[in-house]
Amino acid sequence: MKIKLLNKLQCCFLIALQFFYTYGQEEISQGPFEQLILRGVTLINGNGAPPIGPVDIEIKKNIITRIQVVGYPGVDKRRNGPKLQDNGVELNLNGMYVLPGFIDMHGHIGGTSQGADPEYVFNLWMAHGITTIREPSGRGLDFSLDLKRKSENNSIIAPRIYTYTGFGSGSEINTPEDAIKWVRDNAKKGADGIKFFGSNPEILKAAISENKKLGLRSAFHHAQMSVARWNVLNSARAGLTTMEHWYGLPEALFNNKTVQNYPSNYNYQNEQHRFEEAGKLWQQSAEPYSEHWNNVMNELIKLDFTLDPTFNIYEASRDLHRARRAEWHEDYTLPSLWKFYEPSKVSHGSYWHYWGTEQEVQWKNNYKLWMTFINEFKNRGGRVTTGSDSGFIYQLYGFAYIRELELLREAGFHPIEIIRSATLNGAEALGAENLIGSIEVGKLADIVVIEENPLENLKVLYGTGAIKLNDDNKVVRVGGVKYTIKDGIIYNSKLLLSKVKEMVKKSKEKEGFKLKQPGIE
Repeated sequence: MKIKLLNKLQCCFLIALQFFYTYGQEEISQGPFEQLILRGVTLINGNGAPPIGPVDIEIKKNIITRIQVVGYPGVDKRRNGPKLQDNGVELNLNGMYVLPGFIDMHGHIGGTSQGADPEYVFNLWMAHGITTIREPSGRGLDFSLDLKRKSENNSIIAPRIYTYTGFGSGSEINTPEDAIKWVRDNAKKGADGIKFFGSNPEILKAAISENKKLGLRSAFHHAQMSVARWNVLNSARAGLTTMEHWYGLPEALFNNKTVQNYPSNYNYQNEQHRFEEAGKLWQQSAEPYSEHWNNVMNELIKLDFTLDPTFNIYEASRDLHRARRAEWHEDYTLPSLWKFYEPSKVSHGSYWHYWGTEQEVQWKNNYKLWMTFINEFKNRGGRVTTGSDSGFIYQLYGFAYIRELELLREAGFHPIEIIRSATLNGAEALGAENLIGSIEVGKLADIVVIEENPLENLKVLYGTGAIKLNDDNKVVRVGGVKYTIKDGIIYNSKLLLSKVKEMVKKSKEKEGFKLKQPGIE
C-alpha cells in the first residue's frame, strides 16, 4: 500500500497510519479525513452490477463524493482520477476489491447468557466488513439506543445500529388498545421498529398496522405457540415488512391441515422436541411450484415483503459435527459462549439432547425445500436479505455472516446476487437505501476492502481466510477483510480480529478453560 502525502500536515497522517503495518498497537482506526482517495480498486457494488475497475473512489469525511473509472485492466496508463488535495490522503489499493459495507439484518448484540459483551461482538462484526446491523430485540431498548448513539458518534468501534424492540417489552398487552399504545410509546422512545413473536390475532393486527402508520419497520419470528392462528400471510397483509427465519411460511403453505404434525408427547419447552419437529415442517407444506405454493409467493412479492432466512443458524441441525468443529472456535469463541452452545435443557438452541443421523437427514430435506422457495422468491423479484442470528447453535458473530453468504450460494444465488442481498437489499428493507447499501456518490462511506476476489471464492471473506496452494506447492492462507471503512473511518480488520483473539485468550487463562468437545473428559 502506497500513501502519498504532500505537506507537513500530512506527515502526521503518515505516523497515524503506521498502525496498518504493526500488530499489537492499541490504535486500530483512523479518520474520517477531509479527503480520502481509494486508488485503483475493482468495484463490486451492491446494485447487481458486475465488477468494474480500476476505479478511484473519493471520500470527504464520511460521504462518497466521486467514483471514477481510471483505466483498463492490465494497462499501466491511468486516466485522471480525483486530484489529491493538500490535506488529503490516498491509498494505493491496486489489485484489491471493494464492496459496500455488509448489513446483518438479524444481529443480536451479545447476551448475558452467552457472556458476550458488545465490544467482543462489535469487533467480530466489523472485522468481517459488517458496518450495519439490525438488532431484532436484545437486552432492552435503553441498552441498544445507548450503543446506537455511541456508534453514530463513532465514540466506540461498532456498526451502525437499527434497533427493534421485542413486542410488549416492559408492558402487559391484553387488548388491541394496549397494543396501539405500546407501539406509539415505542416509537416515541426512538426505536426503529418492532420484533414480533406472536400474540392474539386482533392484537397483532392492531400493532402491526399502527407501526406501519407511524412509518416504522417490523420483523416477525412466527413462533409455534401462535402460528396456527397467524402465519406469514396474515402478517404481510397487516403491513409487516420482514419475516425472520422461516417459521410461519410453511404454515401458510399447508393444503390439508392447520397445524403441523405434532407427536402426542411434544412439548414446546423441550428444545429437542421443538427443533426436531421443525425439521419436518417444510415436507408438510405445498409442493414447490404447485398452485398454492405459487399463490403464496406471488402475494408476498406483490406486498413488497422481505424474507430474511438466516440459513446458517440452523445449519448445525443438518451437520452438527461441522458446526461444532469450525476452525475459528478455538481462537475466537469465548469460554462462556462455548458452554452456552453445549447440550443443555435450559439454554435456548442447545437442543443436542440426543441428536443423530435421523434428525440431520430430516433437516437436510428441510433445507432443500426451504432454499427452493427462497431462490424462486428472489428470481421473481422478491427481496431476500442476509442475517446471521449469531450467538446461538455454534454460530459465531461475523464468521456466521460469511457462512450465510455461502448458504445463499447453495440455495442458487449468483455471487453478485449474494452481494446485493448482503448490501442494497438490506438497506431497502431498513428504509435506508439513500444512505447505505451501495457505493454511490452522496451515500455514507461504508466500504469493505479485500485483497482477494470474493465472487471467485466467498471463503476469502472469513476472518481466518481461505486455504490455497501457491505456485511453490506451499499451503497458504489468503483473504480476510483488509480494511472495514465505516463513516469514512478506516479500521484495520485484522487488528480487530487480533484484539478478539487476545480477549478470548485472557478469558481462557482466567478460567483455566480448555476447549473440549461435549462429553469428552
